[in-house]
Amino acid sequence: MKTTFLLTALLALLPLSQLSAQVPSAQAEQQTTEEQKAQEEADKAALEGIEDDENKKRRWQCSLPGGEYSVNIGNITSVSKHSYVLDGTLLVNEVTVDTIGTALARFYFIEPITKDTNFNALARIQKRAKELQNRAQSRTGTKADEMAQKSYPTTTHARTIEFRIINEVELNALYSSLFTAWDTGKGRTFRIK
Repeated sequence: MKTTFLLTALLALLPLSQLSAQVPSAQAEQQTTEEQKAQEEADKAALEGIEDDENKKRRWQCSLPGGEYSVNIGNITSVSKHSYVLDGTLLVNEVTVDTIGTALARFYFIEPITKDTNFNALARIQKRAKELQNRAQSRTGTKADEMAQKSYPTTTHARTIEFRIINEVELNALYSSLFTAWDTGKGRTFRIK
């Protein structure tokens, strides 16, 4: 009888414990949904600044805030999109265009691996560096965060043409345009405003 009473009491408490465990989960789910909606809005806004049109020049032409790039479609030997960790602190998403020539074109989006960590010393350093960069930009009119980052002499003499893309949505759109041009053999003009 004591065992039956104990089992009945435990079973009666079980739904309450499940219910209380679901409340924080529902709140976390709602927060995640709100974050997803905000990200979708940001992605949509990024796509509004992109133009991608077919051209009759049999070239893939790219116009970015950091410069211009153009390549004859017949000279492209490969296109790739990949991600890697740089120096253990940065995640790089990169699109690479290899051609018959000697120069390699790289388009990349870079973000700190610890970007969601608020109490990390690295995050504080990155925040301070961003503040200083913004001050310098306002004085000079130069947008350093949109410029490719090179390390002398490794990348400056490596016959590499580099462009930094500000967000991953734009990088994915660039890759789509590039691959479509290469795959179909029809020229395209891609622009990020």
